[in-house]
Amino acid sequence: MKSQFRHVALIGKYQAQGSRSVLEDIAQFLGTQGCEVALEQDTARNTGLSQFPTLDAAGIGAQCDLALVVGGDGTMLGIGRLLAQFGVPVVGINQGRLGFITDIAFEDYQNTLEPMLRGEFEEDRRWMMKAKVMRGGDCVFTATAMNDVVVNRGATSGMVELRVEVDGRFVANQRADGLIIASPTGSTAYALSAGGPLLHPSIAGWVLVPIAPHTLSNRPIVLSDAGEIAIELVAGRDASASFDMQSLASLLHGDRIIVRRSEFQMRFLHPKGWSYFDTLRKKLHWNEGVA
Repeated sequence: MKSQFRHVALIGKYQAQGSRSVLEDIAQFLGTQGCEVALEQDTARNTGLSQFPTLDAAGIGAQCDLALVVGGDGTMLGIGRLLAQFGVPVVGINQGRLGFITDIAFEDYQNTLEPMLRGEFEEDRRWMMKAKVMRGGDCVFTATAMNDVVVNRGATSGMVELRVEVDGRFVANQRADGLIIASPTGSTAYALSAGGPLLHPSIAGWVLVPIAPHTLSNRPIVLSDAGEIAIELVAGRDASASFDMQSLASLLHGDRIIVRRSEFQMRFLHPKGWSYFDTLRKKLHWNEGVA
């Protein structure tokens, strides 16, 4: 039985050693499954693979019914943010380190992918975040994030002071090295290392996590993702806002970072029987040393 996906886009972490041969092998495998294969344009340019048609993100959104990402979570998030508006589902083959969302092991990708291409998979939809930086009455920066929006102090400066509001209501002024607003997907990233809780992907919420707060009673808090979070820079030098650690905005005193839920969801496809808890247990090394 051949693939139910007719046109598959292949996206690779082309900086990795041996990525050209890996992508070539996967493309040939997809062809044996009856898929028409296209390479994402940066992947094709940087690997020198010229035997396949190339598409940019908009072309993938218009022409492809599946995107197959070979790399780590960063590669997955980068293309996923661009494809979410088109509703193209994404599958990840892990060639990175942790791989919370690129969950197919490269060593066994053929056995895992074959039934998925036939339609045997679990679909996992994740809301994205949209953010903007307001300066006075003007929007000076916009971005979309899947993991987190982070306000950080400068590398050589002291703490920042941030005014936090939720749905227009004042929460607190916080002095800290920074503040993280993380989605359930991002709860296993920077927010986790800063002491935040894990959020199951089915929870319609965000976690607000201070980074090294001046007052230890400033603790992480879980909020609904249906509202709006506003963070105003009150004091601090060389502060910035980052969005999935990909795009960066320099901040001035009085700037406000406004975060709301995006209208788009990222669609992840996992092997049949996939479990979020299996992923946590494996990636966070739970149960190790237990008899």
